[in-house]
Amino acid sequence: MKRGKRKQVPAPGTPRRLHTFGAYNWRDDTLSWQCARRKNSETFIAFVEHLLLGCYPTQRVILVMDNASYHKSKASLAALSLFEERVMIIWLPAYCPFLNAIERFWLHLKTLACANKLQTDLDALAARIDRTMTNQNCLDYTDRFTFSKDFRSPA
Repeated sequence: MKRGKRKQVPAPGTPRRLHTFGAYNWRDDTLSWQCARRKNSETFIAFVEHLLLGCYPTQRVILVMDNASYHKSKASLAALSLFEERVMIIWLPAYCPFLNAIERFWLHLKTLACANKLQTDLDALAARIDRTMTNQNCLDYTDRFTFSKDFRSPA
């Protein structure tokens, strides 16, 4: 923009958000995800059902979760207890996002799908996120995030 002139950027009057729930499969190096307009116990339970009934209907699953309030709500814990015979939950210590591999991926996703990009609406943003996540599951995709599986402590 020219000096002294301000560029007008259209923005809605009230903030609108789109949240992405995701799970990383350590064995095949892929992601499962689901977008939601809200981030609460109800949408988290919907994602758990998507994961355990849709993506992995018979497999045993290990869920590594942080201490988000919607992860530990009574409703969420009750829903998770329905799958207790095939789900193991590992709770991360509070304030330790570096222990959760998917946290580094969220930054990568934001860079590819959201940063410096203006979407016309939330549906367009959801489509961009879906495209980026789908590409992440293609092993030959050039902008693919690689999850480190090396647990040696840094020097």
